[in-house]
Amino acid sequence: MFVDQAKIYIKAGDGGDGAVSFHREKYVAAGGPDGGDGGKGGDIVFVVDDNISNLIDFRYKRKYVAEKGQNGGGKNCSGRNAPDLVVKVPRGTVVKEIKSGRILADLSTDEPAVIAHGGKGGRGNAHFATSTRQIPKFAKPGFRGDEYEVMLELKLIADVGLVGFPNVGKSTLISVVSAAKPKIANYHFTTLTPVLGVVKIEEGKSFVMADIPGLIEGASEGVGLGHEFLRHVERCRLIVHVIDVSGSEGRDPIEDFKAINHELENFSMELAEAPQIVAANKSDMATPEQVERLRNYVEDQGLLFYEISAATTKGTKELMYGVWERLSVLPPVKQFEAQPLTQEEIDDKLISKKDFRVTVEDGVYFVEADWLLDILRTANMDDYSSLQYFQNVLRTSGIIDKLEEMGIEEGDTVSIFDFEFEYLR
Repeated sequence: MFVDQAKIYIKAGDGGDGAVSFHREKYVAAGGPDGGDGGKGGDIVFVVDDNISNLIDFRYKRKYVAEKGQNGGGKNCSGRNAPDLVVKVPRGTVVKEIKSGRILADLSTDEPAVIAHGGKGGRGNAHFATSTRQIPKFAKPGFRGDEYEVMLELKLIADVGLVGFPNVGKSTLISVVSAAKPKIANYHFTTLTPVLGVVKIEEGKSFVMADIPGLIEGASEGVGLGHEFLRHVERCRLIVHVIDVSGSEGRDPIEDFKAINHELENFSMELAEAPQIVAANKSDMATPEQVERLRNYVEDQGLLFYEISAATTKGTKELMYGVWERLSVLPPVKQFEAQPLTQEEIDDKLISKKDFRVTVEDGVYFVEADWLLDILRTANMDDYSSLQYFQNVLRTSGIIDKLEEMGIEEGDTVSIFDFEFEYLR
């Protein structure tokens, strides 16, 4: 089964929490704070594995979560950084964030790509000691790691893509010019998956050709099988448009040419404008008049025309040399650039990390904010300096301002998770 799309969830590791600890040593009356920092959470790293040909594994495992960094310890011991979680994908995989649609990475080279960064570790209480606060009983929690829902799309890396209606001879052509062995039969949709073949012109000169399963009219709207594989043509430097010049199935070759190009245009204007060569196949079954009619039409479009018969190998060598010459002046295989966050998205991300909601029920003000749970875990509310730190967080995050805006009075109860306190001005 060939799978070239998969939706998965990835979550980088959270940073470890800073430690609250005090130095203890015989005959030392006041050792002071010595809580260490938490370790960094693991990254989610995608790497290319050429032993993987499609994305079928991601249909069975859809959740990838890296380890959390180790919490800090006493004696100023920092927590261990968590190992990265390595995800192996086939070459040519493009990773897109589903929410924004932006490209996070294009795995077409051997360079690993960090898709989600692990959170930094929190600072231990040793960092918060001052001349006026000598025994801080709080520490900072670790930062949360990135998390995304992503779409994986496999876009085959090939120099040349063979396109055309079903049963025009694409599979036969790739089988006679390369070592690829696709299934060949005299019925539509014999080829159900893209097939790659290496075409060797001479020593040191070769290129990769992809046989893209047959397109039909309406493919770009989801008709037939072709729409599932149009993405594999996107990287191709050159399109070889294979046409049945004999009209053996009762279709007009010129109308076939127009129909396929229309589908390419509907899918992507960039794809429609890609360099193209026309291969008039099954010429051994066509009349000279049929061949000349198609040749005149194609050359009027400014395209190169080759008369071939893949079944008898007539003209295939000349076609491959023509393809090589065309490739020699074209830019390299397309790579999709990772798209950075816009300033607006960065601002939204920062705001969401401090997002909160305040509701009032029976005179009690309930504050809901997931990020506050981390603060509560590392703060000692029985300690004055720790309580001051917590109040400062509420003030700087805008929660106090929101409570006052909603009319809170001195002595009213504020509830944050399981922690309740009276509001004092």
